[in-house]
Amino acid sequence: MSDNLSEIARRRTFAIISHPDAGKTTLTERLLRAGGAIQLAGNVRAKGERRRTRSDWMGIERDRGISVVTSVMTFEYGGCIFNLLDTPGHEDFSEDTYRTLTAVDAAVMVIDAAKGIEARTLKLFEICRLRDIPIITFVNKMDREAQDPFALLDEVSQSLALDTAPATWPIGRAAQFVGTYDLRARAVHLDTPLEQSDPRMVALGEELELVQAALPEWDKDGFDAGHLTPVYFGSAMREIGVTDLLDALVSFGPPPRAQATDTRVVQADEPGMTALIFKIQANMDPNHRDRMAFARVCSGRLTRGMRVRHVRTAKQFALHTPQFFFARDRQLAEEAFAGDVVGIPNHGTLRIGDTLTEGEDIRFTGVPHFAPEILRRVRLDDAMKAKKLRQALQELAEEGVVQLFRPQDGAPPIVGVVGTLQLDVLQARLSGEYGVAIGFESTPFSLARWVDGEKTKLAAFVSANRTAMADDLDGDPVFLASSAFMMRRTVEMNLDLVFTDIKQIGVAQEKR
Repeated sequence: MSDNLSEIARRRTFAIISHPDAGKTTLTERLLRAGGAIQLAGNVRAKGERRRTRSDWMGIERDRGISVVTSVMTFEYGGCIFNLLDTPGHEDFSEDTYRTLTAVDAAVMVIDAAKGIEARTLKLFEICRLRDIPIITFVNKMDREAQDPFALLDEVSQSLALDTAPATWPIGRAAQFVGTYDLRARAVHLDTPLEQSDPRMVALGEELELVQAALPEWDKDGFDAGHLTPVYFGSAMREIGVTDLLDALVSFGPPPRAQATDTRVVQADEPGMTALIFKIQANMDPNHRDRMAFARVCSGRLTRGMRVRHVRTAKQFALHTPQFFFARDRQLAEEAFAGDVVGIPNHGTLRIGDTLTEGEDIRFTGVPHFAPEILRRVRLDDAMKAKKLRQALQELAEEGVVQLFRPQDGAPPIVGVVGTLQLDVLQARLSGEYGVAIGFESTPFSLARWVDGEKTKLAAFVSANRTAMADDLDGDPVFLASSAFMMRRTVEMNLDLVFTDIKQIGVAQEKR
């Protein structure tokens, strides 16, 4: 057990979040390189071979220079085991990001030094705050024209209602940016040697007096509680400040945290193994049509070959080949500890939100589905591929690419998404991975809400509104409304039923 505790204490599981184009994926690549995980760091804006980022491995990601799926990368640095989750920055994939944040213990928030706090950054921060996730801030692109560091700190503090404690301070600005000063270690980190008489070093001395006099000091308790963020300045492109960030995660990054279930809180240092499935990814290896469930080990020790209880189905599940990941590359995991993220190959048995235990009947909570904002009917171009389309939509919906609604009147399936980019991804993956060409048609519906209530009253409502009813992936009833007005009217006329725009995965399934 003591060995387990020491291994758990070494784990650092964190996500990188940001507004698109703040440099999140470039920072991810530089962190991996600084940690010795890769030799050539990629960059989504570069050309040729340098553009081949390891975290953006999907074809559409490489073509468009964006992240559309969460990548998982495990590597070792400074005596710690890092599980780095690179989340999609685009708001159209917010549900994937939200689920990913259920599996991490900390987040690195990347801010563009010129643009400051942007809309997507603010939204992601609010999600972190709901979960009290500690946040480390990295102000990127200091090698370009940027806002004054004091103004940036003030903006973070005012916009996010979060205390800021600078951990490093930039030396030079824009093209003259050459390094950072570590305020805690009182050490200078430069990529170009400077004399003390250099104007940048003189300016640094003057600014440090203001920093120490006017800004909050580092407080680990405030950081752990999510009330204070240490701020690091740097340039991911020039690899300045990247090792500062890694060293900070080693030094004070939070170890695996407790996780809530429907009946109790699971502590990371408990001896019994528990795990939460927070992500499904199909066809990572197109040659084998594989299907991988990503599990966050929440407590105990997972070993290859162990048999666990699949709580949703109440059946035993054997972990024959658990795997660690480095984007799409993988290696067999003989053992994993609380905080680790492992991939579990399966053929549709595991779903997002599932809980695995060594026998206890508990379910991890906080993994939601959100009501989609766009509804489209799927149009199949080749009727001979109808069966293949059903299978593909089922698998991609289980993966979380889109939400799938099957109308109860037998009409063609409807997909629900947060943004139109998800439709492009669905179309591209159906064509590239399944050989199924589709188009989209408008529907008379604009809103979807899960509906629940007393059994006979719910059955009467479903019967009376069959043309506007659909079943989701789990078979739970969904009411489709033509407008916000019709939705309000339906709610007012059925006060004995509950209409919700958020479905807690696992909860609705249990009620059936």
